Amino acid sequence: MRRPDNHRYIHGSEPKEQRRLSRLNDLLNQACLRELALTGGETVLDVGSGLGQFTRAMARAVAPGGRVVGVERDKQQLNEAQRQAEKARERSAVEWRHGDVLGLPLEKREWGTFDVAHARFVLEHLQEPEQAVGQMVRAVRPGGRIVLADDDHQMIRLWPEPPGFTELWQAYIRAYEHLGCDPFVGRRLVSLLLDAGARPRRNHWIFFGSCAGDPEFPAFVQNAIGVIETARKVIVGPLGFGTKPFDQALRAMREWGRRPDAAIWYGLCWAEGVRG
Repeated sequence: MRRPDNHRYIHGSEPKEQRRLSRLNDLLNQACLRELALTGGETVLDVGSGLGQFTRAMARAVAPGGRVVGVERDKQQLNEAQRQAEKARERSAVEWRHGDVLGLPLEKREWGTFDVAHARFVLEHLQEPEQAVGQMVRAVRPGGRIVLADDDHQMIRLWPEPPGFTELWQAYIRAYEHLGCDPFVGRRLVSLLLDAGARPRRNHWIFFGSCAGDPEFPAFVQNAIGVIETARKVIVGPLGFGTKPFDQALRAMREWGRRPDAAIWYGLCWAEGVRG
């Protein structure tokens, strides 16, 4: 059996994936920012900051007087984040750092000083999410918040269900497992906080769904298709899922997206704890 790659992001960093992630931010960021409930002036550590759109939204929320550090391992993502920040005239709003969530690039004096440490869509891509959460707990001050938002890929319903979707989605889930990652990590967020030494304070769902008739529904459909398309190499390669059923299922999803009764039901798992 092939040894899982601890540094492989299942979706890659191609331009098409960058565009999907950018649109995903547009769809989700306001709801996440409301749950984060920043009050201004905080110091925030954004772990796995990706394209940085949400990182910059946090920077706007804590200004003036706040400080945001965004840490991203993928240099392509980090470069694109800086390009977008420059275009938005917000280059100085965030302190961008290249580094790994499993070994945060913080100076000795910075450990234990942040008011908030945040990670979204990060833990599902790690073989050792426990280590990442432990680093986040160490980074915040006593009483500081650790906020985790991540997927439980079992919690999705497309209705009426497109032909072949269940089989393809199960293969998508197995692709995470093939890489040694947990596709259901969202249900574990409270446990991960406790095990890392934080005191869990609350958990919540952020609804990430839509239906036909909503102007944004086509973007939700494209996102659902995109997460599968970008995992194609693993699904049809090592997992042996047939190319023909793969393409047929995606075609059925596109046709389903034009139905007047189509609906996506999905929830992003959210958990918050504090350092004692």
